[in-house]
Amino acid sequence: MSTAHSAPIVVFDLDGTLVDTAPDLVDTLNIILAREGLPPVPFDIARTMIGGGARTLIERGLQADGRAGGTPEVDRLYTDFVSHYADHLADRSQPFPNAIAAIEQLAARGCRFAVCTNKLEWLSVKLLEALGISGHFAAICGQDTFGVQKPDPQILLRTILKAGGDATRAVMVGDSISDIEVARAARVPVIAVDFGYTETPVSALNPDLVIGDFAGLPAAVDRIFALRN
Repeated sequence: MSTAHSAPIVVFDLDGTLVDTAPDLVDTLNIILAREGLPPVPFDIARTMIGGGARTLIERGLQADGRAGGTPEVDRLYTDFVSHYADHLADRSQPFPNAIAAIEQLAARGCRFAVCTNKLEWLSVKLLEALGISGHFAAICGQDTFGVQKPDPQILLRTILKAGGDATRAVMVGDSISDIEVARAARVPVIAVDFGYTETPVSALNPDLVIGDFAGLPAAVDRIFALRN
């Protein structure tokens, strides 16, 4: 492919799709809750609360204890959460199995890559740098990059543009309803992974394709682009 603009773009959600971040996110949530004298949220429950950004995770964590935190309280906990998480975001987080091998395989075919997440951009960059994989991505965009977050289609469309791509030659890879909704709103096909953090099985959310392992991503991407051509 001769130019960046002609290259297919594969856009990944981060938490629960590209990287298994739940151990560090849940650890941070429960440390913040413990400082408030609140009980921890069990891992299996907290894992399904991830995906809307740290503020949403905190709100859900409070609700799990029957509390509805007001804005000032959530703002304070959010600041504490980000401060702690920034120092521990790669303690136990790892890319999901076969993710990087799939990216390398697709890169050899001329694909480019981006990350579109509801995580803050600087935390996303710091995490991917800590894992040694940030260099794979032409753009890493978070909820603060453009001032909108999923499922607003602008976050996906502008991520694609920032990566030097075209929405007609793009595919979203995600694990949750927000990923599927943002792709639908942006008129971009979406591949769902079934090992992410959603409480609802992704097959019930009507993505274009579902994969159970990143080893199946290259074939799924090929299938998506074959259907669009």
